[in-house]
Amino acid sequence: MDIMENITGYISENKTRFIDELFGLLRIPSVSSKTEHKNDMHSAAEYIKNSILHAGADHAEIIPTDGHPVVYGEKITDPSLPVVMVYGHYDVQPAEPLELWKSPPFEPEIRDDKIWARGADDDKGQLFMHVKAFEYMAKTDSLPCNIKFMIEGEEEIGSPSMEKFCRENAGKLKCDVILVSDTSMIARDVPSITTGLRGLSYLEVEVTGPNRDLHSGLYGGAVANPVNMLAKMIASLTDENNRVTIKGFYDDVAEVDREERDAMARAPFDEDLYKKEIDVDELVGETGYSAMERTGIRPSLDVNGIWGGYTGEGAKTILPSKAYAKISMRLVPNQDSKTIDDLFIKHFNSIAPPGVKVTTRVLHGGEGYVSPVDHPAYRAAHKAYHDTFGKEPVPFRSGGSIPIISLFEKILGAKSILMGFGLESDAIHSPNENYPLWNFYKGIETIPLFYKYYVGEMK
Repeated sequence: MDIMENITGYISENKTRFIDELFGLLRIPSVSSKTEHKNDMHSAAEYIKNSILHAGADHAEIIPTDGHPVVYGEKITDPSLPVVMVYGHYDVQPAEPLELWKSPPFEPEIRDDKIWARGADDDKGQLFMHVKAFEYMAKTDSLPCNIKFMIEGEEEIGSPSMEKFCRENAGKLKCDVILVSDTSMIARDVPSITTGLRGLSYLEVEVTGPNRDLHSGLYGGAVANPVNMLAKMIASLTDENNRVTIKGFYDDVAEVDREERDAMARAPFDEDLYKKEIDVDELVGETGYSAMERTGIRPSLDVNGIWGGYTGEGAKTILPSKAYAKISMRLVPNQDSKTIDDLFIKHFNSIAPPGVKVTTRVLHGGEGYVSPVDHPAYRAAHKAYHDTFGKEPVPFRSGGSIPIISLFEKILGAKSILMGFGLESDAIHSPNENYPLWNFYKGIETIPLFYKYYVGEMK
């Protein structure tokens, strides 16, 4: 019996238990951005630690940070063999708006052969694939190298404590390569390896006018309205070609050559299906680039939330004192998030009209990353996908961000390989997040083959 038959047999025998154990993790509302979930963060960390130990780790612990704790675990079979470190995160996005969920976000259930819950894909479901793949290798004595786990609780808020943590624990985290499943595939029948991530600059702006809310009849037309002014300021941040208007924003953008753009164009992409799934009639973005290029190799600016004044039921005729917005900029390699923060703040202050004051606060950020396609671990991932999917995987750049990935290379000197199994339709960060059972099991099936081929590539 070959390794694939062994893996699929093990999955078949244990799939019910795998789901039951994953559901235990999904029931914990580990929302890192909300202080009221601090205890839940510790509960999730404890659950992960115990899961890693039960899977076969020799050691696992919860390590405090300045923010939420990190779960670390390891199984060192032979110090002379390569070390693969699995990275993931147990924190999740807030579930609001709750009324849009078809089932409670922290009461996981299976419908239409999918797991429905906050964190089902991002990243608890994908992380749990690694725990179960490790369990298979540990129980069958087929782990061909050493393995470490570093599972954090701050990815969804920009990993603010992780640079300090990695520097202080660089010896513990020493490894040859980092394996991550926190990305997606192009489609269920198109296996793909993420070769690039965008960086992130995320800020909150506050525009203040009068010292209190005013009667809109008595003052309207004579006093600057902060909501009106903020709307005009935001509208001016991009031009008619959907290019960001901040001076210097594009100065460090790494331009991708025609050869790579042509390769991206060959990747399967159904624009009509893409639009249908999100119910839009037209795609909009920077002129001169395709949808995949806009999200993979070009930077962007988006308003993530905007509020101010009266938004309750009925009418209240006021001229608001304040208006707010959360604004994120997705960055590409060579753009530095702190530089972009400074450029944004300078620009936003400069366009503030008379009659209002502007306050800007940086929330979090991180740098972009390009994964090498000539690395032994990339070749191992390629072979593993080919075995389980029966076709060549496609390299592609993701529009998402994982702030810690660039830090790993900077501090640990290790490359990261991004083996995602999610789908665009999984609705991560949105109501009704889900993860197909097929993808969950396919990940468990594929990951052990990565280890097999990686060790072979390193010999």
